Amino acid sequence: MTPAISEQVRWTVSDLDGFPDNGNRYEIIDGELFVTRAPHLDHQDSAGALYAELLNWSQKSKLGKPFFAPGVIFSAEDAVIPDLIWISHERKSRIVDTAGHLTAAPEIVIEVLSSTAKDKKRDQETKLKLYSVQGVLEYWIVDREEKTITVYRREEGILKKVLTLFESDRLTSPLLPGFSCAIATVFE
Repeated sequence: MTPAISEQVRWTVSDLDGFPDNGNRYEIIDGELFVTRAPHLDHQDSAGALYAELLNWSQKSKLGKPFFAPGVIFSAEDAVIPDLIWISHERKSRIVDTAGHLTAAPEIVIEVLSSTAKDKKRDQETKLKLYSVQGVLEYWIVDREEKTITVYRREEGILKKVLTLFESDRLTSPLLPGFSCAIATVFE
C-alpha cells in the first residue's frame, strides 16, 4: 500500500493576478492565502482619523507621508495590505516598485482590528511576526471595541509591546518628532 502524499498549496503573488477584483482583500503570509471582505465603515473611520492626523503632521514636517491600504510585497510568499502605513520620503524613494507597491517595510504599520476572532488573531499574532521579521520599526494595533491603540516598537531586532493607550491618552512616536494625536479622536 502506497502512503498518501499530501502537499500543502503555497500561494504566491503571481497567483493573485487571476483573482477577481470583487472588493475582497487578498493577502499572502508565508504562502498561506487570507481573504477578507471590505472593512466595516467604523473600521475605515478609525483608520481615516489616524490618516488625517498623520497627513496633517506630515504636511508640516515634510518628513514623509501616510498611505491607505498600500500593497506591501515582502517576497513572492509574503504580500499584505495593511490598513495604513507611514513612510519617510527617503525610505519610500528606495522601496517602491514600478507598480507602486512597497517591496520592503515602511517605518510604521497600522492595523485596525476587525470584529472576527480569526481576523484579530491574524493582526495580533501572524502579522505582528511578519512585520517584526521584515523590519517594521513601529506597529500600531487599533482596537475599536476596546477603544485602545497598542504600540509595538523595534527593540533588540524585534517588535515588542511597549504600551497600550486609552481614550484619555495621546499617541506620540520617536519616529515622528512633534506628532501627537488624542486617542479619543480616533474613535469619535
